[in-house]
Amino acid sequence: MSRAFLIVMDSVGLGGAPDADAFFNDGRPDTGANTIAHIAQACAEGRAEKGRTGPLRLPHLDALGLGAAMAHASSDPAPGLEAAPEGIYGVAAEISPGKDTPSGHWELAGVPVPWDWHYFPNEQPAFPKDLMARAAELCGAGGTLANCHASGTEIIERFGAEHIRSGWPICYTSADSVFQIAAHEAHFGLDRLLKLCEDLAPTLHAMKVGRVIARPFVGTPEAGFTRTGNRHDYAIAPPAPTICDWAKAAGRRVHAVGKIGDIFSMQGIDEVRKGTDAVLFDHLCDLMETAPDGSFTFANFVEFDSLYGHRRDVSGYARHLEWFDAQIGRLYARAREGDLLIFTADHGNDPTWSGTDHTREMVPVLGYGRGLKPLGRVAFADVAASLADHLGIESHGPGRSFL
Repeated sequence: MSRAFLIVMDSVGLGGAPDADAFFNDGRPDTGANTIAHIAQACAEGRAEKGRTGPLRLPHLDALGLGAAMAHASSDPAPGLEAAPEGIYGVAAEISPGKDTPSGHWELAGVPVPWDWHYFPNEQPAFPKDLMARAAELCGAGGTLANCHASGTEIIERFGAEHIRSGWPICYTSADSVFQIAAHEAHFGLDRLLKLCEDLAPTLHAMKVGRVIARPFVGTPEAGFTRTGNRHDYAIAPPAPTICDWAKAAGRRVHAVGKIGDIFSMQGIDEVRKGTDAVLFDHLCDLMETAPDGSFTFANFVEFDSLYGHRRDVSGYARHLEWFDAQIGRLYARAREGDLLIFTADHGNDPTWSGTDHTREMVPVLGYGRGLKPLGRVAFADVAASLADHLGIESHGPGRSFL
């Protein structure tokens, strides 16, 4: 039986979303945002020289059709991405009313989001008093800290020392539909933080807040604080079965790489492997060698988004794209006859754009293993339908196979 691998390059958008004018960054509509094109332009113009140099080099992705696919989303030039396509190539448009992680992943998995997410206002305090009282009560603290919009690294530097003194959790949010709690692993306790997030999650999910995120950190006020790898997301469950459930119901093995298990609340997933993007690529290579026939592997590489997109780091984003592209040959070397690899994204995060939020963009759909096939423009949900078609299992979503 054939195997399928869905690989999400988190936030690697191609511009041109039809409804971009309805989404904003720091008061500016996302119209004109284009993650890949603007990074390629910056590289060609010598504006992305930290840790790398010269034009953007993505030979594997471009050979599949990255540059050619962009023409279906935008007329923006993308210097260095002019290869003749050899794989499946096209772009996908999202219909869910959000540019967040769960919306993009769920729709790629066959389930568009049927509701509007709740977002906290960018004011202080950002959260209602009863929610803060509940958070303090659940962990036995006398109160909470921060209660605002902030970046995760900045908030622990601002409140880390006070958190250690008071024992109060640091609560903050972002432009996404999230409620995040930062706490020191030693002084507050990792298990205590995870239990607080787990216990508070049903309240937030009832408000249609997409995720409650535990953000543990270590360090001292003198030496500084550092977030650890023990982050855990408590996501609202998908509103209907996804391709993970379809595959599992058909008796197939389902592997998750990265934060997929968190995004899908472990529904339909047999095994999760986590780590940094470098570690995750090793896990993906291992699964290319060991995953059984007929299996489905769903991977997310988040550092494009978390380390570079939100921080508007053009050089860092370009470096990571080039690192990722260089690893793709390792997958090809391990692919079996009949394997299908789909590379895509869940939204954009143009590091040249205003603000710090995701950008509403079309995303690439690039495929290896089925030869040359131009797609033009497809729907996010068509990705799930096509993977189901390849696996020979029934599709239950609104998408149509493009294979």
